[in-house]
Amino acid sequence: MNEPRYKGLIKPLHSQLQGMKRAIDNVLIFLALLVSLKIYAEPLTHEYMLICLIGIVIFSLFAENQEIYHTWRGAPMFDEALRILWSWLAAVFFIASVLYFFRDDINFQVPVLELWLPLAPLAIILLHTLRRGILSFMRMHGFNISYYAILGGNTLGWRLKTALSAMPWLGYRFVGFFDDRVQAQADRIEIGDDKITGDFKDLLAMAQQGAVDHIYITLPLRAEQRIIQLAQELADSTVSVNIVPDFFIFNLIQSKVSNVQGIPVVSLFDTPFNAMNGATKRIEDLLLCAIILPLIALPMLIIAIAIKLTSPGPVIFRQKRYGIKGERIEVWKFRSMTVCENGENVKQATSNDVRVTPLGSFLRRTSLDELPQFLNVLQGSMSVVGPRPHAIAHNEFYRKQIQGYMMRHKVKPGITGQAQINGCRGETETIEKMEARIHHDLEYIRHWSLWLDLKIVFLTVFKGFTGSQVY
Repeated sequence: MNEPRYKGLIKPLHSQLQGMKRAIDNVLIFLALLVSLKIYAEPLTHEYMLICLIGIVIFSLFAENQEIYHTWRGAPMFDEALRILWSWLAAVFFIASVLYFFRDDINFQVPVLELWLPLAPLAIILLHTLRRGILSFMRMHGFNISYYAILGGNTLGWRLKTALSAMPWLGYRFVGFFDDRVQAQADRIEIGDDKITGDFKDLLAMAQQGAVDHIYITLPLRAEQRIIQLAQELADSTVSVNIVPDFFIFNLIQSKVSNVQGIPVVSLFDTPFNAMNGATKRIEDLLLCAIILPLIALPMLIIAIAIKLTSPGPVIFRQKRYGIKGERIEVWKFRSMTVCENGENVKQATSNDVRVTPLGSFLRRTSLDELPQFLNVLQGSMSVVGPRPHAIAHNEFYRKQIQGYMMRHKVKPGITGQAQINGCRGETETIEKMEARIHHDLEYIRHWSLWLDLKIVFLTVFKGFTGSQVY
């Protein structure tokens, strides 16, 4: 009988260490409360213990979602600090909700909480920063040094070496590239100014002598049998072997690593708005609508009256478009044309288009025709920030012309987006112009964050309302 193919499970890196970090952060939250009570000479009562427990539980849940304890040690500390603050803000929200609804049953002093709520996250950030600083200092001065080699003289190996070399505080020292493929050197993929140090036999000898601690295999995915053979031979040493799969051959969209009963699964195309991020995005949309709608209510009323008085037809133009997951939604706009095209053939507006009314021309140039879409946001079919929705006829045309076009529908369409603040608005009479718009849309999905949304909203005020190609 054949041996089973899968002989082990892939486990999280340093799970015990991560558990210790969580525990220490939880202790810091409690200690911050004790310090606050001590300063105001308040006793530690059951009420304060309950509040602290709520803070610890909610912070831990959000910290896990924000991957505070799973990030690689080379990730920027600033990003980690933002994730810590965001997780603690979620805890503060829950604590405030409990205190509001049970304020008559819970005895507490407001000054104590006013000191504790900012002190706890600052203590956690300070500890994480000190821990990183001490370890970085030790590594840069020769302690905890690791020597690594890259098996695979290709672009992926060069990118890995470049990334590690840019962070000397990690304590990694490069030994060299090793590759025993028989292609001529001219056929090899560029590895910058580096040269191949040796072949696999040379690397195996170094590993057996203890001259290298880590080996990164960056061979292409098609070399599966060769990778298995190399890994089996490297088992005759104490070196740590790491496989770096070349997923860069794919146009990755929010890729993630997960597992199904221990079986590793890598998603190539995914949405950033699963679980907590989806709830965050929805809360952001509702808060923005709560701020913006009262400001635009009067202008919308004036525009509606002006449309009714200047041309026959409905005030609101409803058009079917694709939303999240490619589902059809109805998008609202102020009518700016004498026609309401919503069929298989929808012609884009062009310069001096006779279908556009005089008022409609002004509305389109200033994007005021899109104000009713804030009602779509309230309904939940759109978001304030996201890829702009296109007419169904245009979707069906461009999805056949541009690879990855439909990936933009992994998220809700938006009123404004990264493409709009980068000048990609209006008529797309060439494939290249639409490709530029799609590029910005996919970049937005790859790098989505709450801060990116707020940045886009801010820049829209200055850059997103007009464009030379808007007719």
